[in-house]
Amino acid sequence: MTEQHSNIPEMSKHYRRQRGKPLPKHLEVLHPDAAGIDLGATHHYVSIPEQRGEETVRRFGCYTPQLEEMAQWLTHSGVKTVVMEATGVYWMPVFRVLESHGLEVLLVNPRHVKYVPGRKTDVADCQWLRQLHTYGLLRGAFVPPQDVAVMRTYWRQRKELVECASREILHMQKTLTQMNVHLHVVLSDITGVSGMKILRAIVDGQHDPVELAKLANAQVKSSRDEIAQALSGHYTAEHLFVLKQALELFDVFQSKIRDCDEQLATYLSRFETKATAQTLPPHPKRSKRTRRKNEPHFELRAELWRITGVDFSRIDGVDSMVAFTVLSEIGFDVNAFPTEDEFVSWLGLCPNNAITGGKVKRRRTRRVFNRAADALRIAAQTLWHGKSYLGAYYRRFAARLGAPKAITATAHKLARIIYRALKYGQEYIDKGQQHLEEEHRERSMKALVKRAKEYGYMLVHNETGECLPYENKGLTQCVS
Repeated sequence: MTEQHSNIPEMSKHYRRQRGKPLPKHLEVLHPDAAGIDLGATHHYVSIPEQRGEETVRRFGCYTPQLEEMAQWLTHSGVKTVVMEATGVYWMPVFRVLESHGLEVLLVNPRHVKYVPGRKTDVADCQWLRQLHTYGLLRGAFVPPQDVAVMRTYWRQRKELVECASREILHMQKTLTQMNVHLHVVLSDITGVSGMKILRAIVDGQHDPVELAKLANAQVKSSRDEIAQALSGHYTAEHLFVLKQALELFDVFQSKIRDCDEQLATYLSRFETKATAQTLPPHPKRSKRTRRKNEPHFELRAELWRITGVDFSRIDGVDSMVAFTVLSEIGFDVNAFPTEDEFVSWLGLCPNNAITGGKVKRRRTRRVFNRAADALRIAAQTLWHGKSYLGAYYRRFAARLGAPKAITATAHKLARIIYRALKYGQEYIDKGQQHLEEEHRERSMKALVKRAKEYGYMLVHNETGECLPYENKGLTQCVS
C-alpha cells in the first residue's frame, strides 16, 4: 500500500516550532459587557452593547466633567470592560478616569484594527472595536502601574532637558567658530571646568587670548600658547550677544535638570527596600567614584540596588542610566511579561519571522518605538572594544552579519540578562571572551565531524591519531 500524501514535503523543525494554537471553529462571546471608544482631540465616541439602553452610541467631550459623565453612563449600562486605541496622549486622561470607576480598560495597538475596509467613521470605529473585544480578538498593550508612570514622567522630562542643554552647546560651538575661536580644538569639552571659566570670561568682556588661556586648569594637555592661539579671534558684538544667550539658556537647563533630579530622588525614596545586604558593593568598573556628565545629582546606582536588590553595573555595557531607562519603562516587576521571549518581543529585539508556504520569507525585527530598546541598543554599541563575553559576542556577530544586526542581537541578550536579574535575582557573572571562543570551537568541530560523516569520511587528529566520531550527545574521542 502506497503512503498517502507522499508528495507533501516534511515540515521543517523551524516551522513546527513556530506553529501556534489551533484556531477555534467558531467565535465565542468572551466579553459580553464590553464597550468601545474612538478617541479624538475634542470628542470621544462610545459604543455599548445593544439592548443596554435607547442609545448604543454616544458622543462625549474631552473635559474632565464630561469624562466623568462617560464613566457613569458606562457603569449604569452594565459595562465592565472598555477597549480603545492608543492614540497619541489622548487616551491617558480617559484611561485614568475609567480606571478610577473600577472599569477594566484595554489599550490596543491601532495597527491591529485599522486594516478593515468600510470602517472610516468615528461611530463605525467605536462599534468595530467593541465587536472585536466582545469575541476576544484584541490583545491589550502593556501599561505600567501608576507609580511607575510617575517615575517615567520625571525621567522623560529629564531626558528632554538634557537634549535641550546639548542643543545650546551646539549653538555656543557654532558661535565660537563664526568668531574664529577654536576652543573645541584645544579642549575636549567646552562645558568642562576650564571651558566654562573661559566662556564666562568672554561673555563678561575679557577678550585677551593670553589672559583667557591662563584660566585653563593645569590638567589640560594643550599648552598655554596653543590655547592662546586658538582663542585669538574676532569678538564681534552680535556673536557675543548670541553666545551670552546660549550660555544663559545652558545654565537654565542645568538648573532645571538639578530640580528634576531632586524630585526624582524624593519619589524613589518612597519605594520599599529589597536589598538584603547593608552596604552597596563597590563599583566593578570604577575604582574611584566620579560623577560623569549628564548623570543624576544623586546616587542612582545605590537607589536601584536598594529598590531591586540587583547591581546592574555588573552587566557589561549597562550603567545606572541605561538600567534606569529600562526600569522607568517597565517598572521593577516584570510579571507582566510571563517569559523572556514575550519581554524581548515587546521591546522589538527579536526576529519577526514571516512564514509563507513553510518557508521563512523575512526575519527582520518589527519597527517598534521603544525607549528601553533604544537604551539597550546604545549600551550594545559600547561593547565594541569590550574584553568580556558580551564584547566578544558583539564582535563575532558584527564580523558575520554586520554592525546593525550585531547591535540588535547584543541588545537582545542584554534584555534577557536584565529580565532574569529582575525576576529571579540572578547576579550577572562575566564568562570571559575565552569562553565564547571555546563554545565557537566546539560548535565548529561538531559541524565538521557531522559533515565528514555525511560524505563517508572520518576526521583524525594529526598528532594523536584519534578519530572524532559525531554523536548526538556531544563530541567524544575514540581510537580507530
